[in-house]
Amino acid sequence: MKEPAQEWLAQAVRQVEADPHAIHRLFPQAGRRGGPGARRALLGALHGDHATIRSLYEAGDSGERLAILTVLHELDAEGTAVGLVEDALRTNDARLVAAALGPYGAAWLDDHSFRHGVLKCVFMSIPLAAVAELDRRFDAELARMLSDYAAELRAAGRPVPDDVLERI
Repeated sequence: MKEPAQEWLAQAVRQVEADPHAIHRLFPQAGRRGGPGARRALLGALHGDHATIRSLYEAGDSGERLAILTVLHELDAEGTAVGLVEDALRTNDARLVAAALGPYGAAWLDDHSFRHGVLKCVFMSIPLAAVAELDRRFDAELARMLSDYAAELRAAGRPVPDDVLERI
């Protein structure tokens, strides 16, 4: 016999596969009723329905948005969800900013947006280890931006984070 959370999740996935709009009702309760990984499973049941993913993100609270950003790279979204990542980078929620620079953001953000996202991480005290593919995307312009920011911190008598010092 399945546990109640497993039972709920199996039924919820079937409902979303039959009617993608059911996710709007199920997604908010997924963490509570379906347990860890439930939101990921429901998003996977959308089979790349980008319009529904976008509307779910736009209507979601920060936890729901975080769940979406965290699995974007698994949802066959190609470049269609860059707007969601850019939106997350405009927030002041460190969890969303860090998730925006996960595997999907690293793959699809243009160089300018990626660099500014990295700088925002430093500004928000998000460790650079949270940035996916930083070594691959790191370039001279990003090094210059981090160096300039480090100079501003020093001028203000503030410490420069170690992970920044390692990069400049």
